[in-house]
Formats: sequence, C-alpha cells, structure tokens
Amino acid sequence: MMGRFSVSSLVLAILCLVAREFVCKGETQLVICLEYDREALVDLKRGLKDPEDRLSSWSGSNCCQWRGIACENSTGAVIGIDLHNPYPLSFADSTSRYGYWNLSGDIRPSLLKLKSLRHLDLSFNTFQSIPVPKFFGSLKNLQYLNLSNAGFSGAIPSNLGNLSNLQYLDVSSGSLTADDLEWMAGLGSLKHLEMNQVDLSMIGSNWLQILNKLPFLTDLHLSGCGLSGSISSLDYVNFTSLAVIAIGGNNFNSKFPEWLVNISSLVSIDISSSSLYGRIPLGLSQLPNLKYLDLSMNNDLTASCFQLFRGNWKKIEFLELGSNKLHGKLPASIGNMTFLTHLGLFENNVEGGIPGSIGKLCNLMYLDISGNNLTGSLPEILEGTENCPSKRPLPGLMYLRLSNNRLASKLPEWLGQLENLLELSLNYNLLQGPIPASLGTLQHLEMFGLGGNELSGTLPESLGQLHELDTFDVSFNHMEGAVSEAHFSKLSKLKLLHLASNSFTLNVSSNWVPPFQVRYLDMGSCHLGPTFPVWLKSQKEVMYLDFSNASISGPLPNWFWDISSNLSLLNVSLNQLQGQLPDPLDVASFADIDFSFNLFEGPIPLPTVEIELLDLTNNHFSGPIPLKIAESMPNLIFLSLSANQLTGEIPASVGDMLFLQVIDLSNNNLEGSIPSTIGNCSYLKVLDLGNNNLTGLIPGALGQLEQLQSLHLNNNSLSGMIPPTFQNLSSLETLDLGNNRLSGNIPPWFGDGFVGLRILNLRSNAFSGGLPSKLSNLNSLQVLVLAENNFTGSIPSSFGNFKAMAQQQKVNQYLLYGTYRGRYYEESLLVNMKGQSLKYTKTLSLVTSMDLSGNSLHGTIPGEITNLFGLIVLNLSRNYMSGQIPEGISKLRELLSFDLSNNMLSGAIPPSMSSLTFLASLNLSNNNFSGEIPTGGQWDTLPESSFAGNPGLCGAPLLVKCQDANSDKGGPVEDEENGNGFIDGWFYLSMGLGFAVGILVPFLIFAIKKPWGDAYFLFVDKIVDRSLWVKRKSRH
Repeated sequence: MMGRFSVSSLVLAILCLVAREFVCKGETQLVICLEYDREALVDLKRGLKDPEDRLSSWSGSNCCQWRGIACENSTGAVIGIDLHNPYPLSFADSTSRYGYWNLSGDIRPSLLKLKSLRHLDLSFNTFQSIPVPKFFGSLKNLQYLNLSNAGFSGAIPSNLGNLSNLQYLDVSSGSLTADDLEWMAGLGSLKHLEMNQVDLSMIGSNWLQILNKLPFLTDLHLSGCGLSGSISSLDYVNFTSLAVIAIGGNNFNSKFPEWLVNISSLVSIDISSSSLYGRIPLGLSQLPNLKYLDLSMNNDLTASCFQLFRGNWKKIEFLELGSNKLHGKLPASIGNMTFLTHLGLFENNVEGGIPGSIGKLCNLMYLDISGNNLTGSLPEILEGTENCPSKRPLPGLMYLRLSNNRLASKLPEWLGQLENLLELSLNYNLLQGPIPASLGTLQHLEMFGLGGNELSGTLPESLGQLHELDTFDVSFNHMEGAVSEAHFSKLSKLKLLHLASNSFTLNVSSNWVPPFQVRYLDMGSCHLGPTFPVWLKSQKEVMYLDFSNASISGPLPNWFWDISSNLSLLNVSLNQLQGQLPDPLDVASFADIDFSFNLFEGPIPLPTVEIELLDLTNNHFSGPIPLKIAESMPNLIFLSLSANQLTGEIPASVGDMLFLQVIDLSNNNLEGSIPSTIGNCSYLKVLDLGNNNLTGLIPGALGQLEQLQSLHLNNNSLSGMIPPTFQNLSSLETLDLGNNRLSGNIPPWFGDGFVGLRILNLRSNAFSGGLPSKLSNLNSLQVLVLAENNFTGSIPSSFGNFKAMAQQQKVNQYLLYGTYRGRYYEESLLVNMKGQSLKYTKTLSLVTSMDLSGNSLHGTIPGEITNLFGLIVLNLSRNYMSGQIPEGISKLRELLSFDLSNNMLSGAIPPSMSSLTFLASLNLSNNNFSGEIPTGGQWDTLPESSFAGNPGLCGAPLLVKCQDANSDKGGPVEDEENGNGFIDGWFYLSMGLGFAVGILVPFLIFAIKKPWGDAYFLFVDKIVDRSLWVKRKSRH
C-alpha cells in the first residue's frame, strides 16, 4: 500500500509540475488566481495578435486554469507565463492540426502588475521586429526569461541588468544587438546564459572578464555573435561551476584558452569555427566530467595525435577536431575511449594506419577521418569485439567516412559485419582488389562510396540486395565485367548511380525496366551501346545524365526528348551519335549541355530555356552561329563550338552574354572581324578564335577583359599592331597571336604588363625592330616563340634572366581555365621540336622553350643564355648569328632539341656538349664550325645532317676524318696511300690547265663577238640575283 502511495505521489508531483495549475500537499485542491493578476493578463491578451486562437482558454474568472499560466500554490498569484510557440515555423509540420502558432502584436506594460512573476517565455513567436520592452527590466522577481527567436529586434535593454534574481536568460536572435555587456554584472544569480546569433561585434574584448564575474554560471552560449579578440588568458577563473561553454562561430583569432583545463566541472566545450590557433592542451583529456568537445573548423589548431589520444578522456562521448592541423599517428590507446560515440578528425594531417583497437569502441556511431594522410591498410582484424554486447565489430557504427586518404589495402571482411551501417564512404583512396560480396548484407546501408580507388574485379551481384541504398558510387576504378539486372534487383530507393570510368558492360534485356527512379545517372566510359539504351525511357526523374564515351552510335531516339526537359546535366560526348539535333532543344533551365566529339550535323540548335554550358566541340555542325544566340542564352557561362564547319561572321550579340567565362570558336571557317563587343564579357577567362579566317585589326576593347587568362587568335589573317590596351590584361597566362599578319614592334610595356604570362607566341607575323630587353621581366614565362618575323639586332643578354626558364619544371600542372561544373578549357600549344610541330596539352606546364628562329638577328649568342637551366627547346636557327657556341652551353642539361642551323657561327663545338644526355635533336648545319665533332653518349646516335654544311668539321658521323692530333696540320684530311703522290701531281697540273683554258677561250670569243659577251654576262647576273633572293627569303 505504501509503495502504491509513493508511486501515485510521484506521478502527481510530475503532473503538477507540468500543469502548474494545482497545489499538491498530499491532496489536490483548486488554486484561484488573484483578480488584479487576471485583469493584467486580459490586458496582455488585448495587445496580442493570435491568428490561431491559442489563447482561447483565456476566459473565465480563474486565470490559473488558462493555457500557459502558472500560479503560486498558497496565494494564487501568477508566477509563470509560457507563451512559447511549440510549433515554430522552421519546425512546423504542414500536416499538423496546430498550424503555425505565432503570436505577434504589442506586449503591454500591464505585465508589471504581476508582482510575483518569476517565469516568462515568449520564444519562437513573430513579434515583427518590435524592440524588447524596456519594462522587462522592472520585473524584479523574474528568474526565467526566454525571448529567443521571438521576432524582437534592436538593442537588448541594458536595464535587464536590474534582474538580480534572474537565473535563466535566453535572448538568442539574429536581429538583436548589444553594444556592451557591462549591465550583466548585475545578474549575480545567473546560471544559464544564451545569446546565440546576437550581434556582439561592438562590445570590445572585455566581455570574458565581465562574464567571469558571474560565479554561479553553469551554461554559456554565445555562438555566432561576431565576437573577436583574444580569449587565451584570464587573470583568475571565477566561474568554477561552468559546465557548458558554447562560443563557436566567432572570430577570436586567438590562441587556445588554456584556462579551460582548470575548470573541472566542464561537461561540454564548443569553440568550433572560431579562428583559434596554437596547441590543443593535453590537459583537456584529464577533465573528469568532459563528455563533449568540438574544436572543429578552426584550421590552425595543432596537436600530436599520438600524445593527445593517450590521455584519460574518462567520460568523452563526442570528440570533433576536424579541419585543423592535427598530425602524427593514431595510438592504439584510442580504443580506451569506450564511451565514445562520435569521433571526427576530417581534414587534418593524420598519418599512418587505423589501429585495430578501434574495435573496442562498442558505442561508436560516427567515425570521420576523411581528408588526411592515412596510409597502409585498413586493419584486417578488429580487437576487443568480444567485449561488445553483440560480439560483432563496432555494433553501433552508422557512419564510416575515410575518403580522400591513401589507404592501400584490400577491403577487409569485417566491413560486411557492420550491421547498423548507414554510410560507407571510402572514396578516393588507393584501395585494391575486389569488392567483398559480404557488403551486400548491410541491409541498412544508404550510401555506398568506393569511387576513385584501384579496385578491380567484377561487381558482386549481392549488392543488388541493398534495398535501402540511395547512393551507389564505384566510379573511377579498374573494375570490369558485365553488370546485369540482378545488380539492381532490390535497389528501389536508388537516386544516385555512379559507375563511370570503369570497363563495365551493361547486359540487360531490351525490355528491362529498372526498379528505381534515379536522379543522378553517371555511366560514362561504360559500354552501353551499340544503340541508345531503351531502359532510360522509364526514368522520369533523372536530372543528371552522363553517358559519355559509352560506345553508343546512331541517332538519339525521339522519346529521349520526352525526358530531356528534366535534365540539368546532359553529357553524351565522345560517342558516335549522329543526325540533327532538334531546334529548339528542350532541357531544364540553367542546364549544362555537352554533345562534343560526336557526328552531329546541321545548324547550331538553341535551347528553349536559359542554359549555362553548351559544348558542341568536334562535330559536323555547319552554317552560321545563330544571330539570336545571346537572346536565347543570356546567362551562358561556357561556350565551345570549336572544330566544326561553321561559316559566316561572329555575331556581335556574343558580347551580350555578360557572364561568359569561356568562348572557344576555334578550328572553324569563320570570317570577318572580331566583334569589339566581346570586350563587354568582363568575366571572360578564355577566348580562343584560332584557326579561322578572321581579318582586320584586333579590337582594343579586348583590353577590358581583366580576368582573361588565355587568348588564342592564332592562324587567322589579322593585321595591324598589338593594341596598347592589352597592357590591362594583368591575368593573362597565354597569349597566342602566331601565324597572322601583325606588324610593328613588341611594345615596351610587354615586360611589365603581363606579370603571370607563361606562354607568348608571335610566330610567323611581320613584327620588326629589336628584341626588348625588358621581356625578361616576365618571371613566369616558360615558352617564348618569336620565330618567322623581321626582328633585328642582337639577342639581349637579359634573355638569360627568364626565371621560369632557369629552373626545371618538375611538377606537372594541368593548365585548365574557365573550370565550371567539371568542364574546362584545356590549354594547348604547338611547339616546334625535333624539326616538327608537336601539340602539347597535358604536359604543357613542363615545357620550357625559346624559339627566335627565322629572323635577322646578328651578333654572338649571349653567354647568359646558359643560365636557363630548365630549357628543353632552344632554336636560334636561320639568323645571322656569329661567334662561337658559349662554353657554358653544357649547363643546359634538360635540352631535348637544340637548333643553331643556317647562321654564321664558327669555332669548335664545345666538347662538354657531349654531356647533354637528353639531347634528341641537334642541328648545327650550314655554319662555319671547325674541328672534331664531340663523341660519346647521345652524340653517337646523331645523324650526319646535324653537322652538314660545315666544311671545317670532321669526325663521326661525317665521312671526313680528322688529322692526327700530333700533326702540324689542322682540320679534315682525306685518306692517303703510298704511291698516290704522282697521280696527285698530274691531277693538280690538269686542273690548272683546265682552269686556264676555261677562262681564256671564252674571253677570246667574247672579244671577237661582243654581242655574245653581253648576252652571256646578262644571263650570269640574273642567276646571281635569283640565288641571293632565294637565300634571303629562306632566312625570313
């Protein structure tokens, strides 16, 4: 009986506490409210707007029975008003019968009549930006005040500091501000303070000292308040009862506050995303009550994982240290944190492997070590699993994220035993071997991520049993084999399917209807052909479609255009698709469309709605570029129509597409001038109009394109000079004006105007004048091509100062510009090397080349050129260079191609040149070199043509042998044999007689027949003039 009474009393006490409508002293009795309190509440109701009639119970004489009102047991005085919105807008259930219970209107000062009021909660209403009533500061007995997210705005009244009995204050709101916190010194009883999102950016740096004066404070929440200044030190720690400190999302730019390790009462610490730096104190692990620690997203906090995780961490449950600079290996002692449910170490520098001791973490639900430097293997066996209640490994684990590391093992079998796993994310590692069939038993799995590894073998059919799967990603591996209907048999919830960049062959029946309605379908490089997949017809929700390089040929079926209107991504590039595309194209608004590298023909189609990317490269489209292209696609960002058969002029309306970042119209038959309106495209990063039939001047308006990185106008018939406005193109990295009819000098501002220029190609124009010495100010220049022009003068000695050419380019960096949603313009250039033009794209960043050939340069080769240690190509041929090859030329150890042919160079070939072991092409022909050709190494493979036309050279590979080194005679000699002296004598005598006869006989004839003589010498003059003209032309 007593037991039953005790339980009944306990239940009654709880009910009384919740309802606040009854007095409980062993029996229930009705509490009657005070009349003047009732009148005050009625007046309060009159000022409020209550669209859902929440206050419908506020009628009758006993206000203690009204919803949200609590009265004191003995007196009936109102002590509590709770009008918080239990269904705030952001959390409302649209099907709920309660709707949106938002109160608004005015809060009348009649509240002041409630002399006993201790509890006031107005949170999550919509008071429409009215200020917090100042009279709240006169509610002397108030112990609880919650105004969070209630729609108040403006400054928090400082007279709230008069509430000396206040224990709980929550004014969290993104529309409230405070210029100082001095008023808080009066809140001597405060235990719980929440001001999340309140703008405190103006309060100065002494806020921490002020709050430190609140001795009873247990909970401090100041997240996202715009606080700044150091928090690293306190003269003394007064709030020794502090249990919760949540001050993340600020900008302290401070060392870690080590004083926290002296507050043994701490249970929860959140200082995430707050620009902290320095060492994480090891003492945190010794805090006896700490359960929650979040220091993530500070970026510069450091700690040794091995030391940090060897601490006690006695009660830790939640540990989030992601996006910092933790380093070192994880110790086996990490398995001792047996209460741990959440461990986040993403985006640090954690090294080594994952210890098998994590098997002891039976409560672990979340593990994220993605974006680190983990190497080695996943543990083959997990330790301590026998201590878990289910005797299975990591029985509580729901999220396993190890992506973007360098784990290089096979997938362990224990992965298939994580029975509660929802997410498996191992993307972008070096994992090898097959996918275990046991992963098909993870019946709760929603996200399956193994993309970007080195996995091989076939896809297990058991994966088709994962009926909860939403995302399936095995893209970018080395897998192969057939993928059948069985692989998808129960994947009815699948929304994202990534199989791209493997060697899968889809083997399904012609009438297959997939069980899923996928939204993201990425099957690039899978064999889907030969015809377009019919099963796609059933996919009514697909939004992102990538069937690139899928061995599909023939036309697109008509039904495809019934589903195309949903597509935000349509990529069928690199196939053999043919026929004409419908005009207009029916796709989703702001879609990315890629039909490149197919066999489509006909006119350029335009979409029915605005799109952001259109790539029709390398097809057979013909006719003009549509005049209304800008009207149809005003917000286009990426436009590539290159390598088609387009004719006509470039429409001026292209300049109306103001958001364009890439315009590639190269390799067509376009004619006319370049529209100056392109200068309006201020976001443009790439303009490639190369290999067309464009004429006229280069518009000065292109100089307005300050973000331009790559400009190709090569292989046209453009004329005039380089516009002076080009000196504004400060972002330019590639300038290719080769093979035009441009003239004038290289402007003197070139060396100062293009600080980031990597590639400069002016080949085959009519530029003239001297080479500006300031060109060497182009510190990033790797490729300099000035060949086939009319440059004169000498090569400046400053040409040995090109910094980028003076160092070997060891890191291959893809030159990709205008990158947008996975599409980009890939830089390329034809480089003359080994006597032929080679196109460089993927490795262009490794090329360093200087080509000054085919000009009228004279003087000696400056010795400073030998400082360009990174040069791969050096071509000074077909000029008038004289003197000798600099002795230091052997320092250019990276040279692959070296051409000095058709000059007037002389002297010996430096023997040290035989040390140029990479030299694959050498041309020293048609000069005046003499002496012996160096031998050894690569030189023994060079052909005779490399040295032809140098009468003074001898030695292999020439047939001319060199004289003995001890002989007094120098230069080449022919082989002599005993007994040949007599023959040689007769030879020279005969040659002398022949010369005399050849001169005297014609002279006598021409003296007798003068007209014959005039005709003969006129003929000889013509032959000589013709020879000189041909020689001169060959040098230009």
